[in-house]
Amino acid sequence: MGSFGEDLRTERLSRGVALEDITAVTKISQRHLLALEQDRFRLLPGGILNKGIVRGYAGALGLDERDWTDRFLRAYRASGQATDEEQGWTAFATNVGKARMQQHDAAELRLRWVGAVVLLVAVAVLGFVALRYYGMRAHWWPTVLPFHAFSVIVHPIRAGLARVLGLLG
Repeated sequence: MGSFGEDLRTERLSRGVALEDITAVTKISQRHLLALEQDRFRLLPGGILNKGIVRGYAGALGLDERDWTDRFLRAYRASGQATDEEQGWTAFATNVGKARMQQHDAAELRLRWVGAVVLLVAVAVLGFVALRYYGMRAHWWPTVLPFHAFSVIVHPIRAGLARVLGLLG
């Protein structure tokens, strides 16, 4: 048993198939097919495309695609090229995962701050309403905010609300 490329070439020649025929059937460039047969894996496009080229080549010859893909991967790793590429993809996938986690954490933090601000505003408004209610019942509220100043603030708001409610109702 020779190298991967030699075995592949031997299978092709034993079946009497020309590289041009495989190119016509698979639409795979002849230079990629030659690179496979010559074990010149650096000339291949890389990644999952390499597996697709091997599957197409083996399929065009009627060979077991899975077996030849496994043999290719072993030969590719033995050539010392797979380790750098696989580490690159591993690092890429790790970085993508970290980036997504950071985005998720940032969104969660923003949501917490928005919730805290909304809660603080709600407590302030409810506190004011409760203080005014009890102040009006105990008759000390007008001394806190003179009625004239209060009416100057509240009257335009009340008039605007009445207009809006009149339009809606």
